[in-house]
Amino acid sequence: MTDPRPDVLAKPDALLALHDVTAELFARLRDWFDVPGTVELDLTAVDAAVAELTDPVMVAALAMRKLQALHVLSTPGVRTTTDVVVIIVQDLDRALRQAPASRLRAQAEATDWDAELAALDDGGLPGSEQTVGDDATASDPEVERFRMLHARLHEAARAVLAVSEGRVRVFE
Repeated sequence: MTDPRPDVLAKPDALLALHDVTAELFARLRDWFDVPGTVELDLTAVDAAVAELTDPVMVAALAMRKLQALHVLSTPGVRTTTDVVVIIVQDLDRALRQAPASRLRAQAEATDWDAELAALDDGGLPGSEQTVGDDATASDPEVERFRMLHARLHEAARAVLAVSEGRVRVFE
C-alpha cells in the first residue's frame, strides 16, 4: 500500500529528541535569569523594544518562548516544515550562545563585592566550599551541559535539512 501523504516526511530522530532538549534549556534559562512566569512586551512603538532587547531577563524570556515553539514542533504528530525548524534554531542561536556569559555578568552585578573581598581575608568565599587557590580555570558543568544541548538544536536542523534534501518539506 502506498502512503496516502507522500509529501509528508517522518521527523528525523534528532528533531524528535529536541522535545527533552528544549525542556531542559527552557528550565536552565528560567533558573539562570530568574525569568518570571509571564513577561510583558512593550508594543507602543516600533523602537520600544530597544530596552527590552538589552535586558538579559527579557532576552532569556524571548528565547524561552522560541524553545516552547520548538518543543511543540518536536512532538510526534505535530506538523512542521523545514524552514520553520531552521528559522527557530537560527533565532535561538545568539541568545543561547550569549546566555552563559550574560549569566556571569548578571551574577557579578548582583554580588556584594565588599563581602566577597572581606571573605578572601578569611581564606574562603561566603556561601561556598571553595577556598582561595582552587582552580579558576575549571569548567562549569552546567555551562558545558547547556552548550551540549544548544549544539543538539543545530544537529536537529542539519538532520531536517538532510532529510528534506535542502528543500522546504512538511514533517510529521
